[in-house]
Amino acid sequence: MMSDDNQDTFKSVSRKPGLQIWTINNMQMVPVPAQGFGNFFEGDCYIVLFMSQSKGSGQSADIHYWIGNSSSQDEQGAAAIFVTQLDEHLGGGPVQYREVQGNESPRFRSYFKNGLIYKKGGVASGFHHVDTNVYNVLRLLHVKGRKHVTASEVEVSWSSFNNGDIFLLDMGKAIVQWNGPQSNRREKLKAVLLAQDIRDRERGGRAQIGVVEGADEKDSPELMKVLMAVLGQRAGPLKEALPDDRSDEVQNTSVRLYHVFENSGNLVVQEVATQPLTQDLLHSSDCYILDQRGSNVMVWKGKQASKEERKEALNRAVGYIKAKNYPSSTSVKVMTEGGESAMFKHMFKSWSDRGQTQGLGSAYSMGKIAKVEQVKFDVMELHARPELAAQQRMVDDGSGDVKVWRIEDLELAEVNPSTYGQFYGGDCYLVLYTYQISNQQQYILYMWQGRHATKDEITASAYQAVDVDNKYNGAPVQVRVVMGKEPRHFLAIFKGKLVIFEGGTGRPGVANPEGGARLFQVRGTNEMNTKATEVPSRASSLNTNDVFLLKTDHMCFLWYGKGCSGDERVMGRAMSDVLSKQDKQVVMEGQEPAEFWVNLGGKAPYASDKRLQKEEPPHSPRLFECSNQIGKFRMTEVEDFAQSDLDEEDVMLLDTWEEIFLWVGNSANQYETKEAWNSAQDYLRTHPAGRDLDTPVLFVKQGFEPPTFTGWFTAWDPHKWSDLNNTNLNKSAVGGGYGAPGGPASSPPSYRIHGGDLSPRPSTPSSPSTQRNSSSVTLSPSSPSTGGSVMFLAPELLVNKTPDELPADVDPGLREDYLSDKDFENLLGTTRADFKRLPKWRQSDMKKKAGLF
Repeated sequence: MMSDDNQDTFKSVSRKPGLQIWTINNMQMVPVPAQGFGNFFEGDCYIVLFMSQSKGSGQSADIHYWIGNSSSQDEQGAAAIFVTQLDEHLGGGPVQYREVQGNESPRFRSYFKNGLIYKKGGVASGFHHVDTNVYNVLRLLHVKGRKHVTASEVEVSWSSFNNGDIFLLDMGKAIVQWNGPQSNRREKLKAVLLAQDIRDRERGGRAQIGVVEGADEKDSPELMKVLMAVLGQRAGPLKEALPDDRSDEVQNTSVRLYHVFENSGNLVVQEVATQPLTQDLLHSSDCYILDQRGSNVMVWKGKQASKEERKEALNRAVGYIKAKNYPSSTSVKVMTEGGESAMFKHMFKSWSDRGQTQGLGSAYSMGKIAKVEQVKFDVMELHARPELAAQQRMVDDGSGDVKVWRIEDLELAEVNPSTYGQFYGGDCYLVLYTYQISNQQQYILYMWQGRHATKDEITASAYQAVDVDNKYNGAPVQVRVVMGKEPRHFLAIFKGKLVIFEGGTGRPGVANPEGGARLFQVRGTNEMNTKATEVPSRASSLNTNDVFLLKTDHMCFLWYGKGCSGDERVMGRAMSDVLSKQDKQVVMEGQEPAEFWVNLGGKAPYASDKRLQKEEPPHSPRLFECSNQIGKFRMTEVEDFAQSDLDEEDVMLLDTWEEIFLWVGNSANQYETKEAWNSAQDYLRTHPAGRDLDTPVLFVKQGFEPPTFTGWFTAWDPHKWSDLNNTNLNKSAVGGGYGAPGGPASSPPSYRIHGGDLSPRPSTPSSPSTQRNSSSVTLSPSSPSTGGSVMFLAPELLVNKTPDELPADVDPGLREDYLSDKDFENLLGTTRADFKRLPKWRQSDMKKKAGLF
């Protein structure tokens, strides 16, 4: 039986942006204090509400109900009912999520940046969610994960340890972190942030943190005494590393849409369609289940569906999972028409929100009858507002410097500037574009690959691109351009003179076979968005919405379709001067002379529907961490992403639908970096919406992000990477340093570990009981960039060494920080202070020459 006091419960629900959490206690919703956020008792169920405020789209809400592995069926049922009632209370608009311990959704995990802590017990054990400033604690936390962290309470014994993970021994006033010998730098950093969070939220900031490297326990004798005193002496070696319980998601191409309804009391599930799905399959009067082969089950509730159907949507999804024999941990999301998640929309070939207005950022498909939007650009506004640059896919107005090379005999050959803009399908080209933002030079390197170029030429263009990239110290953003799928900015570079020839070559001295008349389709309304593309010389290639140029031996016909505008005709006339010096004859559709049709091989039907431009609505961007380490493309989505989610050790994929960005961190795995292009192709190939495999892919390196990338992030900090170089992790790990955020929705600052930052220098506690009642465990800073106990290394340990040859914990990108001032000046020829004032590209050049790169 549910209580009649539900309305009183929901009266206390705040609609302010932020996080609210309740636990189910005696079938009642009991609020969890903010200090307890992130702690989840395994014997309980919780309801988590996140309210957010989006620019221009009003308020949105996400409701999650979390099921502990040891919770009772009654509690689970009560939580599900409360979620449905809370959804009704909030107007039926929130997205609902069913979360199972250990299998939480990326959205849920995004609220708890420092990780989730699973605690033993629950209501039945008479727990208290949190008692701030209480030090009577003794527990061992098993920490797992490098992107999404979880910590589970385990037996306080050496038998709980293994060599691959990290363990926190929490003794109230002191927390000792033990890093398994096979744990990596990112995992260690995440565990430190979790320890700080426990200290600040649960101990009022009054607890000391010490760190032991499991591979070098002898370097921390005093901390080891503490561990031994609490855990006893070790009896034999520790267990080997355990694989992560939950691997990253594998993108699943199999998507099925089902209509779900009741018939005479029976649940009926009727298949409607398989991928790629279209939005018109969804009817407002019905409810549907979208099943991504068991990896995701999403329920869509039409606005006109009956109240009973909408109310039962969550239960039906759970019933569907059971009927399919899917694991009970299967992810479930329930959403209402108009409140669809980005992931749901990405399952459809195209998606248009009702009442959506056309404006900046609208994209247009380049199908047979599509037209390109006309936009006026203000370069200063694009630079001042990177979000506008991102929406328009334009870093500027194309007025920068351009240099073009063609691949000839697998080498680079400069192209005569008088022929810039002419691209032949039998060739490959490199186009280097240089522009300025805030008096700093930025670069984009386009790799244009002709449809008829040889495999050797395509391979050579990739190798030559790497060579050009190296000459500019890795600064250029690399963009792979497939013939016919040129991105917007590429068109703007050539000022209305971009011509794509189907075959042939632009090499001087090589004659291209004329082969009679040639037909070109011209699209665009101004110099910023116009190109001419060669199409088969036959009548069926015509389109009533466009301008066409028919070039014969003696004449150039300008054919104006009835659906083209005056601006398009002007650009067609300008393009005819680029293509031909012969006489021009204007031909209006329907008034063609016989000679026109003869040159096209006779009359034939063609696309003659006069339709308005087809808008391809913008999809919400999605960010993924990418991995291809075991032969399968794997990815983990980062929800509600921010700049701090760009991990220096990772390759990240940002999907803006019209373009794919591959962001490579400075410390990314070399294999994954090399495989990044293939990963992008795998992502597009396996995407459920049947994506275009020729979608432009942009390769961006950390520190060289263009505004078309940064504009997708809120409050991008251009100095973040350089600021991180001067951040000392250990200062934050000692009382009095950085205070971990009290609210889980805020992102902690990221830190770069270098020097001996994770090697603690403890003072001596006399016993574990003394330790718990004192604040004696301390860490002394040892990074040279921040002062403290400075540790310098001999130059021969740093110069001309691969990252694998460097001493442990030395950051390959910051080798200079480990040099003494004298060695620094001898190697780099300047003082440390003067060096830091130099622009990044100059620093990189000097480090490269000194063997520190």
